[in-house]
Amino acid sequence: MKKFGFFMFLFIIMLVFPKGIEASALSAKIYLNGNELQLSQGVNVENINGTVMVPIRVVSENLGYTVGWNQAAQKITVQGGGKTVEMVVGSSSASIDGQRVSMVKAPLLRGGTTIVPIRFVSEQMGMNVSWNNQEKAVYLITPESGVSNPSESDYGTLTTIDGISFSSNRLLVAATGTMKPKIMKLTSPDRIVIDVENAAFSEQFSTSNILDATNNGSLTVTGYPDVKSVRYSLYSDSPSTVRIVIDLNYPKNYTLHNEPNGLFTVDLNTSSEPVPAPGAGSKKLVVIDAGHGGHDPGAISVSKKKEKDFALSLALKTAKLLENSSTIDVVLTRSDDTFLELSDRVKIAEKLKADVFISIHANAGPATASGTETFYQRSSSKSLATVIHKNMLNAVGLKDRGVKYGNFHVIRETTMPAILLEVGFLTNKTDETKLYDSGIQDRVAKSIVNGLNEYFK
Repeated sequence: MKKFGFFMFLFIIMLVFPKGIEASALSAKIYLNGNELQLSQGVNVENINGTVMVPIRVVSENLGYTVGWNQAAQKITVQGGGKTVEMVVGSSSASIDGQRVSMVKAPLLRGGTTIVPIRFVSEQMGMNVSWNNQEKAVYLITPESGVSNPSESDYGTLTTIDGISFSSNRLLVAATGTMKPKIMKLTSPDRIVIDVENAAFSEQFSTSNILDATNNGSLTVTGYPDVKSVRYSLYSDSPSTVRIVIDLNYPKNYTLHNEPNGLFTVDLNTSSEPVPAPGAGSKKLVVIDAGHGGHDPGAISVSKKKEKDFALSLALKTAKLLENSSTIDVVLTRSDDTFLELSDRVKIAEKLKADVFISIHANAGPATASGTETFYQRSSSKSLATVIHKNMLNAVGLKDRGVKYGNFHVIRETTMPAILLEVGFLTNKTDETKLYDSGIQDRVAKSIVNGLNEYFK
């Protein structure tokens, strides 16, 4: 494995373990490139509120990087491989050579043992990290090793369901493999039932704390009069079948769009005439991504509000305005308080072949930090960032922190123009007041729409 990969794995080495979190220790093994690592006495893999956490010390013990600790500032500095990583205790953000990186769930320090969420490790370090529930084992595979992951064989040739979301009165299901959904309308109560045979939930889906012990889960759907809720389950083992149920408030027609690229939609925006898929014809398709969600609250504001709630509120307002556009279609990665992996957010945009991807966030930092900034990762995204930032800045009325390069996963791994908005700082009293003001949110949503119209000309 390249040293940089190990260094990135090390960078999330220390943060404080919050008291009161229920955790269950698992009698688990850890494999690195197929070789079992010997755990120190008392070191365990843990499942914390449905998130599998793996001890980092069993890997970092073999590395020779320099770790510094500033007691007064509660700051950890890690240096090696030409990189410098800085972290502050209790923060879900880290800095790599001055570039801010968000962590889905903060690493935890329990005594002398640091544990990290395996999915975050996978996303940030380029490692293939997976949990085999049957074997109770964590597999760490480096790209250079050429080793296959034993847990991947669990699904055999099954199609894997990677993401389920509901927005714009449409159910969206993303998968890896071929899907031939069987769909039917049922009554008493009214519902639409979709069965995907020869399918199972992917490992990344099932470790996102959205499935219970019996492989059942649900989405909370609000703001759509047609729909009461969306449920999903591993309905059958013979053959392995994933069932998704749209619970309706009354009988409703639908249109099914099954795309060959591993995405299907069940569209309730229909009458007797078929409704085109999102982005069909000459319409541009915009994917709006509300950052964080579910068990990942994001940054916490001065008055203890959560970033995930701000992001969702602004995303919903923006989508509502775009639903009235004659030239732009919109899809939300999440329309409720649901957790989605970063890779799932990317996959939705990629499989829909979106024209634009916009991720909505709020910033965190010292109490004096204030202002609005917009990030892009590729040069092809800079013009989008510039025009959206200009319009948003006028709407929110905060300090201009500029349009900047940022190496965030959702704007790095997408292939269409993609930007990440940091509308303001939740840790600043003035910024927080504006960000949670409904009227200002309306103006910011309108500014995003204006910016999109200007960008698409």
